[in-house]
Amino acid sequence: MAAREVARTPENKVYSKPRLLTDAVMHFCPGCSHGTIHKLIAEVIDEMGMEHEAIGISPVGCGVLAYDYIDIDWVEAAHGRAAAVGTAIKRLNPSKLVFTYQGDGDLAAIGTGETIHACNRGENITIIYINNAIYGMTGGQMAPTTLLGQRTATTPQGRDAAQHGYPFKVGDMLAQLDGVCYVTRQSVHTPASVRRAKKALRKAFENSMQQKGLSFVEFVSTCSSGWKMTPVEANRWLAEHMLPVYPLGDIKG
Repeated sequence: MAAREVARTPENKVYSKPRLLTDAVMHFCPGCSHGTIHKLIAEVIDEMGMEHEAIGISPVGCGVLAYDYIDIDWVEAAHGRAAAVGTAIKRLNPSKLVFTYQGDGDLAAIGTGETIHACNRGENITIIYINNAIYGMTGGQMAPTTLLGQRTATTPQGRDAAQHGYPFKVGDMLAQLDGVCYVTRQSVHTPASVRRAKKALRKAFENSMQQKGLSFVEFVSTCSSGWKMTPVEANRWLAEHMLPVYPLGDIKG
C-alpha cells in the first residue's frame, strides 16, 4: 500500500525568527519592548548583509544583555560611555556598522556628556535609545524622562516639576546639533509602529555607512514591571500618556 502524501502549507514567514537572533532564554519581563526592538535590529543587519561588519555597544541597564540575543560582535561599555566607545571603534574601523544600544537611565543621565559631544562631533555611528520613562533594572526609580505626575519608587506622589524638573526630551535637543544628520522617535506598541520603526533603523544604519554623521533613533517603550501594569495596560498607557509628551516621527533628516 502506497504511503499517503500529506499536503503541507508554506511556513508563515511573518512570524519566523530572524537568522541573527540566538536561542538564548529571554530575561526581559513580559510586555517589555526590548525583545521586539532586538528582533528589528537583527532583521535590518541581516537584510543589509552586515552580519560580519556590525559592532554593537551595550552599557549598563536592561539592554546590557543584548549581546546574548543578537549574534554579532559586541563591546560592553561602562555606564553611560557607549557613545565614547562607539567613537573609538568607528574611527579605528570606518568600514564597520557601529551602533550603541542604551536606555534612558544610561544615556539621559550618567551618559549625557558623552552623548552630546559624540553627536556634536558628528561621529558616523547610530545611537539606539530606549525611553521607558523609568529605571527598569534597579527598582523603578524616577528617570530623567519620567513624566510629570508619574509615580515611581522615588516619586511616590508623582514627579513634580518644581522639585524634580521636567521630562528630558533628548531627541529634540540633539536635533539642534550640526553633527547629527538624523533624529527619529519611534515605538513598537502596534504592528504599524513596528513597521515604521524598522524603516527608521535601516535609514540610520545606512547613514552611518555613508559617512553622513550621527543618527539617533529613540524608541518610546513600555516597562510593565516598573509601571506596575500588565502588558496590555502598559501599551495603552504609553499611547495615552507617553506619546503626547514624546510624539512619534522624524525630528530631523
